[in-house]
Amino acid sequence: MIPRSVLSAAVWGVLLAVGPVSPLLAQSAVPAAGTNNDLISNVRVEGNQRIEGRTIMSYLNLKAGDRFNQPDIDAALKNLFATGFFNDVKLMRSGSTLVVRVEENPVISKVAFEGNDRIETESLEKEVELKPRSIYSRDKVQSDVKRILDIYRRSGRYNATVEPKVIQQDQNRVDLVYEITEGQVAYIQKINFIGNKEFSSKALREAIRTEETRWYKFLTDNDVFDQDRLQFDQELLRRFYMNEGYADFQVKSAHAELSPEKDAFYVTFVVEEGEQYDFGEIRVANELKEKDPIDFSDAITTETGDTYDASAVESTVDGMTKKLGDLGYAFVDIQPKLEKDREKKLANLVYVIKPGPRVYVERINITGNVRTLDEVVRREFRLSEGDPYNSSKLQRTEQRLNNLGFFEKVEVKNKEGSAPDKTVVDVNVQEKSTGEINMGAGFSTTDGVLGDFGIKERNLMGRGQELRTRVTYASRRKQVELGFTEPYFLGRDVSAGFDIYRVKQEFLRESSYNSDIKGVTLRSGYSLLEKLTHSINYTLRNTDITDVRPDASTYIRQQAGKNVSSAVGHSLTYDDRNNKFDPTDGYYFQLLLPYRR
Repeated sequence: MIPRSVLSAAVWGVLLAVGPVSPLLAQSAVPAAGTNNDLISNVRVEGNQRIEGRTIMSYLNLKAGDRFNQPDIDAALKNLFATGFFNDVKLMRSGSTLVVRVEENPVISKVAFEGNDRIETESLEKEVELKPRSIYSRDKVQSDVKRILDIYRRSGRYNATVEPKVIQQDQNRVDLVYEITEGQVAYIQKINFIGNKEFSSKALREAIRTEETRWYKFLTDNDVFDQDRLQFDQELLRRFYMNEGYADFQVKSAHAELSPEKDAFYVTFVVEEGEQYDFGEIRVANELKEKDPIDFSDAITTETGDTYDASAVESTVDGMTKKLGDLGYAFVDIQPKLEKDREKKLANLVYVIKPGPRVYVERINITGNVRTLDEVVRREFRLSEGDPYNSSKLQRTEQRLNNLGFFEKVEVKNKEGSAPDKTVVDVNVQEKSTGEINMGAGFSTTDGVLGDFGIKERNLMGRGQELRTRVTYASRRKQVELGFTEPYFLGRDVSAGFDIYRVKQEFLRESSYNSDIKGVTLRSGYSLLEKLTHSINYTLRNTDITDVRPDASTYIRQQAGKNVSSAVGHSLTYDDRNNKFDPTDGYYFQLLLPYRR
C-alpha cells in the first residue's frame, strides 16, 4: 500500500481549482475499501497556541472511527480556512492517526492610521473591520483598505492611496498600520448637457445639486463629485422638465469622467426633452361606495388648458388624500393616470380613487417616552380609540406634540389594524432636555452692578408642568420670582398657574425714595376653538414707598406708605403657526384687555 502524501493548504487549493482528484492520487490517499486500515484511530492537533484543540476539532468534523475519506478531508480543510483563524493548515496521515498542523493568524495588538489629515482617526476606526485584539487576516486587511479608499472617494479624493504595514511583535502579535496618502480633491470642472434645446445649459445647472467649482464655493461641497448626488441630479432634471410640461422627458445617460491626473471631473448629461403638453380633460373616477358624491373642487389644482405640471398633480393628490382622510378613509389609494394625445399635445388626466372602507382608530401606541408620562402625550391627541379616522386631526395632534417643546422628534403614523376598517396609530417620540439654567452678570446705570440666576423646568417630573424661579441681585435692586403652571388643571383642558414675586429698589440717589413691591398673580386659560384660547388673570400687589426725602416731588410724597392694588386682565389669542418654536407658516394674533381698580 502506498503511504498517504502530505497535502499542504496550497496543494489542496490547486486540487480544488483544477477539479476532481485523479484516480491514482485517490488510491494513494485512501486504502482499498474493506480493510480496517482506512479508519481514523486518533486525531492529533499540532501548532495551536491560543485556540484549543477541541475548538479546532469542532470545525474539522472528523473524529476517531471515521474513514480517511478524501471528500471529507477536503471539506475539513475548507472549514478550517473559513474560520479566519489560521494562516496555513496541513492535514497529514501518520499511520492511522490524522494529524492537523495549523499556523495561527496573529492577534492584532494595535491599529494605527498615519497621514490622515483631512479625515479624523475616529471616523476611520468606525469604518474598518479589524480592531485591536481581533484576528489578523490578509483578506480583511484588503477589505479595510477598500473601505478607507471609499471614504476618501466620497470626499472627492480619488487619487488617495492606502498601504497597510504589519509590524511583528512577540507572542504572535502584530501592530497594523495604514499609511495613507490623501492626495488632492477632484472637483467638478465642467458640467455639460447634450440634447437640451428648450432650456439653456445654465438653467439646467441651476436645477441640479452638483455645481462647477469656483474659488468662492469653499463653504459647500456640491462641487465635489458624488455618485449618489449624480443620481439625485437626474431626478431633479426629470422634475424640472415635468413641471414645465415635458411629460416625455428622459435622461438618456449621466456619466462623470475623471481626468488623467485624477484631480478633476467632467460631468455630462444626455437628455431627450420631448414635446411640451397642456392639460386636456381632467376628471375624477371615484370607485368609493358613497351615497353622495364628494366635491373635490377645492383640492384639484390642475386646470384644463394650463401647461402640464407634475408638481400640481402631486399637490392635487395630496389635497384629495387629505379630504378623504377627513372623511375617515385612512388607506385610500389615488392613482393619477395620464393619457397623452401626442398629435394635439394634450395630457388628459384621470384621478382614479380605489375603494377602501371607512376606518376607525383601534389603538394608539406611544413609544420613546422614557420620562414623559403617557398621559401627557395622550391628552394632546385630537383622536381617541374608537373615533373615526381623520387625517387633519392626526396632523393637528403631531403639531400639538411638537408645540409642547418636550421632544426632539415626533412621528405619528397609522397602519392597518386587526380588521380592514380599523387602524392603529403609532406615536414615536424622542425626548430632549427640558430644564434650563440661566446665569448672567452686568452693569446697569439704574441698578448698578448686577447678577442674575434662573432655573426653569418645562416638564416637571414628566407631568408637563412648568416650574421656574429667578433671582436678581444688584446694587440698588433685589428681585425674586417664583412661577408654576399646570396645563391640565384637575384633568381638564384648562391651564392654571401662579406667579409670586418681590422687588426691592433703592431710588434715594435718583428720586429720593425706596420701594418694596410684593405681588401674586393667578392665571387660567382655556380653548374656545381649536386655535383660539381665552386667558384671564388676577394680580394682587402691595407697594411700600419708604424713606421719602422732604425734597422729593409732590407725586412721590403722595405715594408714600403702603398701597394695595388689584387688577384683572384677560386676553384672546389666535395661534395659527405650524410650529410654536420654529414657525415657517401661519400667523399669531393676541388681544390684551387689562382692568385695574
